[in-house]
Amino acid sequence: MSTLQELLAQKAELERKIQETQRNERQGAIDKVRALMAEFGLSVEDLGGKAASTGRKKASGDGTRKAAVKFRDAAGNTWSGRGLQPRWLKDALGAGKSLADFAV
Repeated sequence: MSTLQELLAQKAELERKIQETQRNERQGAIDKVRALMAEFGLSVEDLGGKAASTGRKKASGDGTRKAAVKFRDAAGNTWSGRGLQPRWLKDALGAGKSLADFAV
């Protein structure tokens, strides 16, 4: 029977092999696609996609738009009306103002 350390070492080796195989197969697929695109004179735009950008997108917010501002105070603080109310708005509402006072 194997010890825990031996099993963990085997697991780490398998995970390394899996990642290497995924990388190799992905590169093979990319090479095939590039060859077909060159053979038929296709571009990324022909496929209905966007050209690859040089920078990376942020993980959060991919493909999302920023919500429009619906509330603003005199100091320039804003809120879209989504999510929790910001502290500046809560304080103002607690002081007797109404939400309509801040509507854009």
